[in-house]
Amino acid sequence: MDHSTVSGLLKSFPSDEGWPFAKYLGACGRMVAVNYVGEELWSFYNAPWEKRVDLARQLMDIAEQLTNNDFDFALYLLDVSFDNFAVGPRDGKVIIVDAENVLVADKRQIKQDKPENYDVWYESRFEECDREACLSFSKEALCSRVTVDHNYYAVCQNLLSQYATWRGTTGGLLHNPPAHIAKDGQLEALLDECTKPKKHYGRFQAAKELREYLTRLSAASSSAMAR
Repeated sequence: MDHSTVSGLLKSFPSDEGWPFAKYLGACGRMVAVNYVGEELWSFYNAPWEKRVDLARQLMDIAEQLTNNDFDFALYLLDVSFDNFAVGPRDGKVIIVDAENVLVADKRQIKQDKPENYDVWYESRFEECDREACLSFSKEALCSRVTVDHNYYAVCQNLLSQYATWRGTTGGLLHNPPAHIAKDGQLEALLDECTKPKKHYGRFQAAKELREYLTRLSAASSSAMAR
């Protein structure tokens, strides 16, 4: 994606209207200027559990917002790594700082054009990989289907689950959960199904349940800290 396309994306989906991108300040030549958001997500890899849960919840919320929104545009993240997200120092809000690899699909146009299988839900295929931040996707499918699980897959595999590898680490942002969480097994099961689903269309349901689960954990942590 060239600088003019990045500028267009940031202006079309502005942070002021709630989109999870850095604020566009302007462009000059090949340079696109955006505001400084904060430390990259990687800096929080070993943060306290409660903080990591909050960040994971936000990441799943971003995946949902970019997939399903009132504007009927799907924005698919094609490059998902810890370096492509940052966290606001004041509000703790997660922001996408690298908008170069975002594919925008117009769902209304897809519904109007009705390409083959346009209304059949598309499941992203998990692939084993020996490199960091691997992501398998089909641009053709992303641009011709209305319902796609790509963003859930990307966030779960590359950032949250046991399959996430970055800078020599494994285990993802939600590594080493507290004993009672690990013993319960629900978090691990949801992450596994979101990354490498065993059921048909399992990732869609797992992503929904994972968002709800992380929201409950975040709420419980907040109430505990308020006491």
